[in-house]
Amino acid sequence: MDILPLLVLFLSWQTKAVRTQMKLTPASLTVVQGHMAKFTCSTSYTHWTAMTWLLGDRPVLTISKQDGVVPSVNPNITAVKCSNSKTDCWEFILRSTERNSQGQVACDLHLIDRRMAELFVQEKGSVRVFGESRLAFKGESVLFQCQAAGWYPEPTLQWQVHDKKVSQDEYNISVKEMENLFTVSSNLSIPAERSSVVDCLVSVSALQAPLKSSISLTVVAEVLEEEDDCTVLVAVSASLAALLLLVLLSLCTVLCYRQREKARSNLGQVIILLANRITAVDMLEKVYCAFGNMRS
Repeated sequence: MDILPLLVLFLSWQTKAVRTQMKLTPASLTVVQGHMAKFTCSTSYTHWTAMTWLLGDRPVLTISKQDGVVPSVNPNITAVKCSNSKTDCWEFILRSTERNSQGQVACDLHLIDRRMAELFVQEKGSVRVFGESRLAFKGESVLFQCQAAGWYPEPTLQWQVHDKKVSQDEYNISVKEMENLFTVSSNLSIPAERSSVVDCLVSVSALQAPLKSSISLTVVAEVLEEEDDCTVLVAVSASLAALLLLVLLSLCTVLCYRQREKARSNLGQVIILLANRITAVDMLEKVYCAFGNMRS
């Protein structure tokens, strides 16, 4: 029996088994320049001796199975052993990414296997809305200009008025590229309908939140209308107060009139009573005089 085919088959199976035991994650990573990048390489194959990390075709870090991380001349690159892992696992760390870090990242188990991933490095530039806070009459057209400079790759630019996104059909965008960096400019013209905050938002995919520049728009007519509303409110309040005062005066007049009539009625009764008493006294005097005459 020919043993060579069986040996080749065995070696092929063993190589395939080793390959399935090695893993590099994530397969693709995008970060902003200056931020940290991390990749994890793990294997359950126990007979490896050295793990080498490469950026592009350049070896940048070596890990010995026996001694751990071999000191590197680059302080920006290091590796730590994965915690709570049942396999041989190492985390490769780029403390601060640069544009020249972009490209292929490889984890190589010496004479066993190699896994590759992609690293993309983006640049965050600046964003600015030109001019100062705007003052406009209601219905007047107001122009706003925004510029985002020093971005990579080409960023997305979005206008927002009063916390609502403006349709892309309502503003124009121009793009310039210089030394592999992008500058995006945009003009937005809107009618002054109400006082608002106008935002220019710029972002690339690696940013968790867009970069924003804002400017305020004050509509003059609104201020005048508010003053008119206040004037009307004061006038209405004054009218109501005057009406209420008139009602109170009327009530006081009625009450005073009733009190006066009651006083007059009481005075009349007193006069009648006094008159009755005077008449009675006169009658008694007359009786007394008549009785005195009879005795004499």
